Amino acid sequence: MVKTVTINVRGTNIAVTKINEDDYISLTDMVKNEEGEDHIRNWMRNKNTIEFLGIWEKLNNPEFKGVEFDTFLKEAGLNRFNMTPRKWIDTTGAIGIVSKSGRNGGTYAHKDIAFEFGAWISPIFKLYLIKEFQRLKEEEQKNVKSAEWLFHRFSAKANYTIQTDAIQQHIIPTVNLPKEKLGIVYASEAELINYGTLGYTAKQWEKENPQLVLSGKNLRDYLSVEELIVLDNMQSFNSYLISQHIPQEERLKRVQDEAKRQLNAIKQSRTIQNIHKEETKHLPTSLDGSLKKALDYNPNEEKEPSK
Repeated sequence: MVKTVTINVRGTNIAVTKINEDDYISLTDMVKNEEGEDHIRNWMRNKNTIEFLGIWEKLNNPEFKGVEFDTFLKEAGLNRFNMTPRKWIDTTGAIGIVSKSGRNGGTYAHKDIAFEFGAWISPIFKLYLIKEFQRLKEEEQKNVKSAEWLFHRFSAKANYTIQTDAIQQHIIPTVNLPKEKLGIVYASEAELINYGTLGYTAKQWEKENPQLVLSGKNLRDYLSVEELIVLDNMQSFNSYLISQHIPQEERLKRVQDEAKRQLNAIKQSRTIQNIHKEETKHLPTSLDGSLKKALDYNPNEEKEPSK
């Protein structure tokens, strides 16, 4: 399914979609507050426009029909000359302009062509269009995770089963809870790892980031590579402590101490430092100090998660 997003240019919402991995911008949206499709047709009657479109196609489209283009170029600018997006596409085999039907339909153009059309509307509109498109690309780049981050995110998720197995073998048999309440035990141990490693729980993160929760995100989606590595390690470490029947209160302290040691060591790693040169920061502002909070944790100042 092709994803369509929207940018706002001087109060006008304009759709941007992917076609064959390239960005196409809605010309229809660009002129919906002007003359609509007539504005597009008037632009395409211009000889300079036809020449520009033909050069773009020759550079990017090996199937472009040059003979038909030459005919249009000779006629462009004459009073009798008329051009529409559909006529241009059907006659020349053009790919730079696309006519879409249905939802999010209308005339779309490759970003190169859309910027040129923006200049036809006005130089100011073109500049704002480019600015908002660049902002969109920057936002998309922020959502690109490094391969290292994705690996450790998957690893932390996969290795969670090590902890759940330990809970099932060594804790569940000792608690007097009905089956439907056993989830509390698993949740408590998961929060022990979050709190011991990061200095805050998932519940705290969710309370501070309700919009991210509604979009299906959780705190682990916003951790750094080193935090994911240590969190993954702490799941295994806590599983071992559970197997030794260490009480939860003592396990929390040991997890905290070990997480602090590992975080300090990993922060000095050249490998991690190289990753950070390419990694985008995603931690919400309200949690910017979470790593420092984890390292400086004082059990007398923070309330421990319920057992």
